[in-house]
Amino acid sequence: MSGVVGTRADLPFTFAPLLIEWQRRAGRSGMPWQGSRDPYRVWLSEVMLQQTQVSTVLGYYTRFLDRFPDVRALAAAHTDEVMALWSGLGYYSRARNLHRCAQAVVNSHGGEFPATAAGLETLPGIGASTAAAIASFCFGERVSIVDGNVRRVLTRLLAFEGDLAQAAPQRELWNLAQALLPIDPAADDITAYTQGLMDLGATVCTRSRPACGQCPMNGICRGYLSGEPQRFPVKTRTLKRRHESWWLLLVKLVDGPDRFWLQRRPASGIWAGLYCPPVFESEQAAHAGLPPAWLDSLIALDAVSHSLTHRELRLHPLLLELRSQPNLGELPEGQWVDAQMLGQHGLPAPVKLLLQALLVSDLFSRT
Repeated sequence: MSGVVGTRADLPFTFAPLLIEWQRRAGRSGMPWQGSRDPYRVWLSEVMLQQTQVSTVLGYYTRFLDRFPDVRALAAAHTDEVMALWSGLGYYSRARNLHRCAQAVVNSHGGEFPATAAGLETLPGIGASTAAAIASFCFGERVSIVDGNVRRVLTRLLAFEGDLAQAAPQRELWNLAQALLPIDPAADDITAYTQGLMDLGATVCTRSRPACGQCPMNGICRGYLSGEPQRFPVKTRTLKRRHESWWLLLVKLVDGPDRFWLQRRPASGIWAGLYCPPVFESEQAAHAGLPPAWLDSLIALDAVSHSLTHRELRLHPLLLELRSQPNLGELPEGQWVDAQMLGQHGLPAPVKLLLQALLVSDLFSRT
């Protein structure tokens, strides 16, 4: 390890060359979206990778492109088909914004993405960091991404003391990120720099166990040289998680091909726009309104825990198997969905797993 290289003012001359050289030598490669200058493909990957691991995204990315190979195909799709392909990937507002954004690109921009970060930010669901990634990867714009991984890299590099729970330090860090960009870069240098920031944060400068000994920046990283790299980034406001219990009324019709009674969730809130069994705040509420003869047939299945960004859900499935078609007035609002058609409906991940488990269990019970 070498000593500190100069002052903070020297970093633009040292950080970018080190990062570009490291990325080309040791950065991640072989991802299906890497090397592309197609803004549609880069945009899709950036949205999918938000809050989601690369290993999870790979399969979804390929399936999405197979079905929607370009922005016009996505814009023309029905919302249900988009949500069905997204099912299980989580953070479903991303899928809704993806669809809206594709329609805006087609309807307002002739099917072509704007070529600048500022123009991209005017599109639904594209924030500053995603816009910067598309602009730098696809159009060679000299603009820095500042997502969660990059904030961690830069605050450690600079020993940045600003509280990122506050707006002013966020703006200051953004300005510093811009100042660290390569000076007079070629387009390939911008691509390598941007990819290097992502790779360094994802594989070396990790949140809990940074591999400082393997980091190409350990000679200039003020956080590392302070002996407390994990003190950065500074963020005083902590996320307050709520705990909620939901009861899911799982009505299964076994008269002929298996069918489930599902509702479309409201347009806002948890699982917005997805299909789900009717949800209740208590077991008593789930019982209310059902014919008394059905109550003895309700089976309480094992509860399931599911973590969301701001809350922890405890899901309590109540299974009701019906042997004959009920009157619609006997059920909450919803519709029958054939078990074989579940894949064509957007389902929350825990609901999808629950329904699949029921079908598998039923299959084994019949053999």
